[in-house]
Amino acid sequence: MGQTMAEKIIESHLIDDKDKAQPGHVVRAKVDLVLLNDINGPIAFRHFENMGGGKVAAPENVALVCDHFVPAPNAPAARLLGDMRRFAQEKGIEHFYDAGKGGIEHTLVPEQGLIGPGHLVAGGDSHTGTAGAYNAFGTGMSWAGMAAILMLDETWFRVPESMRFELRGKKPQYVTGKDVILYVLQKIGVDGALYKSMEFGGPGIAELNIDERMGICNMVVEAGAKTGIVEADAITAAWAKATCKRPYTLVTADADAQYESRLDIDLSALRPMVAKPYSPENVVPVDDVKGVHVDQVYMGNCANGTITDLRQIASILKGRKIARGTRAVIVPATQKVYMQAMKEGLIEQFIDAGAAVTTPTCGACFGGHNGALDDGEVAVATVNRNFKGRAGHAGAKVFLGNSYVAAAAAVAGEIIDPAAI
Repeated sequence: MGQTMAEKIIESHLIDDKDKAQPGHVVRAKVDLVLLNDINGPIAFRHFENMGGGKVAAPENVALVCDHFVPAPNAPAARLLGDMRRFAQEKGIEHFYDAGKGGIEHTLVPEQGLIGPGHLVAGGDSHTGTAGAYNAFGTGMSWAGMAAILMLDETWFRVPESMRFELRGKKPQYVTGKDVILYVLQKIGVDGALYKSMEFGGPGIAELNIDERMGICNMVVEAGAKTGIVEADAITAAWAKATCKRPYTLVTADADAQYESRLDIDLSALRPMVAKPYSPENVVPVDDVKGVHVDQVYMGNCANGTITDLRQIASILKGRKIARGTRAVIVPATQKVYMQAMKEGLIEQFIDAGAAVTTPTCGACFGGHNGALDDGEVAVATVNRNFKGRAGHAGAKVFLGNSYVAAAAAVAGEIIDPAAI
C-alpha cells in the first residue's frame, strides 16, 4: 500500500524498526529541529529543569528565536527574553536569534537553511506547520513535550490520517496562497482536519511560489491539523538546493496513497477571500464585505511578511497614500527580508505612503505590542487568527485577508476588491 507524505516523513525518522508509520499507530521518532520562541521557550526550560535538567541532548538541533516580545515592551517581556539568552548560553545553543539578529521564527529558520524537504520539525508554537511549505513535517507540541525532546533527542507521535487537496488551474490576479487556505477553511471549518495531515499537491501548486505556500501551511492548524505539507516539485527542489544547509529528501505521495478525504480546488475560480470576525472559518469573497470602514491595517506575520508579500503591498501602494483616518503597519518577517525590501526601494515607498514600518516582530499579530487594537476598532490583517481579543481589546474586530486586500483597504480606508483600486 502506498504512503502519504506525512507517513513517509515519519517513517524515515522512526527509532524502532518494529514501528510502522501507519495512521493511528503511536511511534517514537527522531526530530531534525526543535524550535522555541520567547513565549513557549521559557516555559519549556522550566519543564526541562523539573525533569532533571543538565545537558541538552542535541544542541545543534535546537533553534531559539526571540520574536514575540522584541524589542521588549515591558519588564515581564524583558525577563522572558533574558531567559532565552541565559538558556542559549548555558546550554551551548548555536542557533540563537535575538532582537535585530533574525526575525520571526517560521520565516527565519528555513531562511537560515535549518529546515528542508523531508525534515521532521517540532515547535512550541502552533504555527510550526508553516514548515510544510518546504516539504517538511512541522507540528506544534506541548511545552512539556518540547522539554522532553531537549532532554532525550526523541519524541512520540500518533501517526495522523491524511487529507488530500488537489490544486488545478491558473491563479487569477490578486489571488494568493492565503486565499487557498481561507477557501479551504470555508469548506471544512476550524475542526475539519483535527489531528490530520493536510497535504497539498496537483499541477496548480506550480502557480504558488515558496512564500505563498507558507501562507497555506501557516494556517492548517486553524483547521485543527497536526501538520500541512506541500508536495515537492521543481520549485521546492530549486529552493532547497539554494538554501538548505542540511541533508534533505524531496517527498511526494505515492499514487496509491490512502487519504481519508480529497478536495479539488480550481485556482482559476478563486477570488480574494476575507475571514470575518471572529473565526478563520467565517470566510466570504472580498465583495461580500466591501465598504466596511477600517481603522488599522496590519501587513506582515510569520507567513505573510515575506518579500513576495511586501512586493504585493508595494504594487498597491505605489503612488498612493494611506487613507485619512486609517493607520497602516507593515512588518517584514526577517532582517534579510527587510534588507531586500530596502534594496528594492519598497521601504521608502511604504513610508512615503504614510505607513509605519517596524522591525521584525510578532507583536501586533497577537495584540502584544506595536499595533494592538482599541475597543471598537476594526482592522484588516494578513495574520492567521481573528478570535475575539486576539489582537488587542476584546471589542475590536479583525478581518483576515491577503496582502493585496490589506493594502487596498489601507488606501481606500475600507475593505475593497484590490482590482477596484
